[in-house]
Amino acid sequence: MQVELIPVTDFQQNCTLLVCEKTHEAVIIDPGGEPGRILAAVERLGAKPQRLLLTHGHLDHVGAAPELARRLELPILGPHRDDAFLLEALPEQAQMFGFPTHRAFTPDTWLEAGESIRFGEECLTVLHCPGHSPGHLVYFDRSGALAQVGDVLFRGAIGRTDLPRGNHEQLLRSIREVLLPLGDHVRFIPGHGPMSSLGAERRDNPFLASAH
Repeated sequence: MQVELIPVTDFQQNCTLLVCEKTHEAVIIDPGGEPGRILAAVERLGAKPQRLLLTHGHLDHVGAAPELARRLELPILGPHRDDAFLLEALPEQAQMFGFPTHRAFTPDTWLEAGESIRFGEECLTVLHCPGHSPGHLVYFDRSGALAQVGDVLFRGAIGRTDLPRGNHEQLLRSIREVLLPLGDHVRFIPGHGPMSSLGAERRDNPFLASAH
């Protein structure tokens, strides 16, 4: 599977384009902004997007989803419905963080843990990892040992929990009980910053001392 990271917005949020190398079918995960840059990457790679996937409802992860859905005629899937309050509050989020005005929206489909997202010959498993936000999802490619973890885990850090309905203990529980059991060999794409592996974070991430 081809992986393309497209940092967007002033927050340098990792919009991720996952492309099946045999069929060129693709998914776009967390299109937080700058739809033109995302569309340029799609064209450059010859990708055929099938769905837009959202890990959670924060503006820097969802801001361009409605426009891309309209322009590419794609459905928006995710996050978990527990993040509905965040999508309803997008106008307030935009004002708070100095973004252009954004309208609230509802995805075409809320997702639940255990569901599968297929495109081409690839398959992503949906995992529910609350803590950074209550409806936060992770998308896991088991065959490729790759996870898109949004703002749950970063290289050397974990997601912040001081935003509405964040929960620090719940976040650590999600990392300990859902992410780390996937295996040390699993690489992950965080919502911001460079990729890492679960094994590297298990060993070296100072925030995970209590999550072993």
